[in-house]
Amino acid sequence: MQIGEVAAVVGVTPRAVRHYHRLGLLPEPLRRSNGYREYGVRDAVLLARIRQLTELGGGLDEIRHVLAGTEGHDLSEVLEELDTDLARQEGVTRQRRTRRAALLTEARTGSLPPEGPVSPALTGLLAALGDDVDGSPMAVKDREHLVFLDTVAPHESRGSLMAALQAMQQHAGAVYGLLDGLVGLEPEDPHVSRAATALAALLPDGLASHVPGTGAHGLTDVLYEDLDPAQAAAVRSALELVKQRQEARV
Repeated sequence: MQIGEVAAVVGVTPRAVRHYHRLGLLPEPLRRSNGYREYGVRDAVLLARIRQLTELGGGLDEIRHVLAGTEGHDLSEVLEELDTDLARQEGVTRQRRTRRAALLTEARTGSLPPEGPVSPALTGLLAALGDDVDGSPMAVKDREHLVFLDTVAPHESRGSLMAALQAMQQHAGAVYGLLDGLVGLEPEDPHVSRAATALAALLPDGLASHVPGTGAHGLTDVLYEDLDPAQAAAVRSALELVKQRQEARV
């Protein structure tokens, strides 16, 4: 992705992205041979986290402290400072404090995921996944994808998206195992189509409407680009099968 694309996906301006580069919050990505910056999904995840911390009222030093910290205790200290400051504001500040209060509780009890702050729904989903999928490269990648979607997915559809993801949580180990087994294969390999059929049987109907198999460059394509080609082909085919299954039930 170029700077305009990553900015559009996360919901900020290219000027903001350059500003975060100058401040040292967002590392400079690799550049193409023509000199243009090339952003990947991990750059988008970090940019989305900076945006969310900014919306929670975080200042430059506070955000830098959170991004550099590795323990929930650091985030808790920052949120305590923000609570004192934002208590003097009204209106939108009141909404921010309600959201931040939940994060503080999670941080103090040790339930705040290292990817935080994230929505309560995603916090629950990440906790439910737990250690059952340790050792799976796809599981690690999927945590990044979930945090990314939680931050930048349209607000009006975020609740139903999280509900659909929670519905397939019990099959997460099987899903990750199927996708891990496709790494290095060609998209046309017969194993890919068989994996797609198996994936479709594990995915809930509601997921297909949130993650379409085709479309313009946007949230979906950013995630597909981060997958191995065979994995992306299997997921696209699986979602199409889910869509067909859903239409057949109508």
